[in-house]
Amino acid sequence: MLGVVLESSAYSNIPCPLFYQSLTQYGSSMSREQLVVERARRAFQTGMSKPLKFRVHQLKNLHRFITERRKDIADAVKKDLNKTEHSTELFETLGLEGEIDVAVERLAEWAAPRPVEKSLLTILDEVYIQPEPLGVVLIIGAWNYPWAVTLQPLVAAIAAGNAAVVKPSEVSSHSAKVMEELLPLYLDKELYPVVCGGVSETQELLRQRFDHIFYTGNSTVGKLVMEAAARHLTPVTLELGGKSPCYIDKDVDLRVACRRITWGKFVNCGQTCIAPDYILCEPSIQDRVVEEIRKCITEFYTDDPKTFEDYGRIINQRHFQRVMSLLEGSTVAIGGDSDQSQCYIAPTVLKDVTGGSKVMQEEIFGPLLPIVTVSGVDEAIQFINEREKPLALYVFSPDNKLIRRVIAETSSGALVANDCLVHFTVSALPFGGVGNSGIGRYHSQHGFDQLSHLRACLIKKLNLEDANAMRYPPHTAKKLGWARFFLLKRVNLRRLRRMALLAL
Repeated sequence: MLGVVLESSAYSNIPCPLFYQSLTQYGSSMSREQLVVERARRAFQTGMSKPLKFRVHQLKNLHRFITERRKDIADAVKKDLNKTEHSTELFETLGLEGEIDVAVERLAEWAAPRPVEKSLLTILDEVYIQPEPLGVVLIIGAWNYPWAVTLQPLVAAIAAGNAAVVKPSEVSSHSAKVMEELLPLYLDKELYPVVCGGVSETQELLRQRFDHIFYTGNSTVGKLVMEAAARHLTPVTLELGGKSPCYIDKDVDLRVACRRITWGKFVNCGQTCIAPDYILCEPSIQDRVVEEIRKCITEFYTDDPKTFEDYGRIINQRHFQRVMSLLEGSTVAIGGDSDQSQCYIAPTVLKDVTGGSKVMQEEIFGPLLPIVTVSGVDEAIQFINEREKPLALYVFSPDNKLIRRVIAETSSGALVANDCLVHFTVSALPFGGVGNSGIGRYHSQHGFDQLSHLRACLIKKLNLEDANAMRYPPHTAKKLGWARFFLLKRVNLRRLRRMALLAL
């Protein structure tokens, strides 16, 4: 259930001294995955990943890997998903470069002690939060954006000072092979090994003890990952998905709205976890929505998307058949063409879809866009709330009050008004789901904090012992009164400093 076994490559990292130590100590009966994890843990325990200088060096090496191996990455993605070189740079590597740049620039700030508000009892103490590495992190990537969603968590893991075992998806087999062969040429092989393989290799990895598991994929496998992690009480980050709704207000500029929806839905052939999964709109505008999307499909992908180089393909035959089966029982308004030999499915719009239709029972993850008609925003909110919480929610409206109402009355990993997907590009925003669409978050400092232990620290001096008498037995009413005052009275030192400066 953890995936589809396509191709598995031999582990190509060059063995290091710690690897041979593991072989000597534990013998060859250990699995390859056990040895890899043991090697990473031993390397982490040396403390080599903790100095900020080392972390920055590794992040810069990762940046160099992306820039120097851009052609190898693009060729692999072309074979996996039929993306052009420009599309790969735009949707895979450009964001990675930006994420690394932010981490390098702000790492010292993120890793520094974080002072907190004190009480009168601790006003003379040193009280702060100290971010520290968790240990060895397992990163299980996804196939739809095989570089972006695998290496962005790695950026966070390196920045936080962890070791990380990287498991790219075997479904995007060409990208996995390139990652396995080339990434160790740039990053420390002991701390950041790449493990390729299919279901059995992933299951073996999940039997090992990690300090955090970061998984990107569907909720069914996410539950299995969480179950495996529970055996070791390992915390998890689950970047899942779901059916992200898109509500179109009847008063919106349909030309602009449909243009942005068409782009967000059909980029990467609809294989995007935050793509609009279905449209909610009033019956009076359904036909106009269909016509506007038709125009946009022609504008973006020509009259024949099959021959257009910037229109992708479904990842494999299994997913092709799954997506095509979702058409059953629905009315095709646009597209519907397919070619199984090429895993090609045309940009397709379905109209007059109901909540009970087959296409509405699971995340589509393909180029099908159903339109479900509702009487207005009230019914749209009810429709959304009756289903699992989505990874993203889109609303197109010129009315800010309506947008604020949707924000207030629904729950989702993210909400974007009058556009699609673009919140993923804002590194300051946390990216993650809620409920069935995921656990945890990442991007920029959010990823750093997710893969760090935020350690509470208090350093008290050994003098002024009389001030501590209130907490020692016997506990009297008088001591309780003093304790209430000193413990509950918070002190904002920043405000006191500002007031002092103002007085001066």
